[in-house]
Amino acid sequence: MANFDSIIKSPLIQKLFALDALYGRILSVITPLIELALKLWVANAFFKSGLTKIQSFDTTIMLFEYEYSVPLLSPTVAAYMGTAAELVLPVLLVIGLGGRYSALALFVFNIVAATSYPDISPLGLSQHMLWGMALLMLSLYGPGKLSLDHLICKKYFATNA
Repeated sequence: MANFDSIIKSPLIQKLFALDALYGRILSVITPLIELALKLWVANAFFKSGLTKIQSFDTTIMLFEYEYSVPLLSPTVAAYMGTAAELVLPVLLVIGLGGRYSALALFVFNIVAATSYPDISPLGLSQHMLWGMALLMLSLYGPGKLSLDHLICKKYFATNA
């Protein structure tokens, strides 16, 4: 049986490790851009929905009264809270201010939205599932290097280690 050290030191394995290191450097450059694109994609969907709601707020309240079944809240309160969430949280998510918490709040909001509409289509449910997974990932991993959270932490909470 071959010695593990001789396998690790073989030219082919060394080239594979060098290639992996290069791949890691490339990913470290493009990952923040991918995170930003993900935030923009999800935020766009929710923000557009919020803009639609404020265009005719009487219709929005009516929808919350007769179409959506939001638990524990009156339709008017749910309409105001839902609209505010769809207009404020996506902005916070994109700029990365309280990014994890904005993503988490939108994740919960997304679940409530998907379960409150009884006539949601399979395609609509799939879209909500994709948004939910993206928001869950952003809440677990944070808003990334292209965020105010990252800049604030880097400037004010950097360790001396």
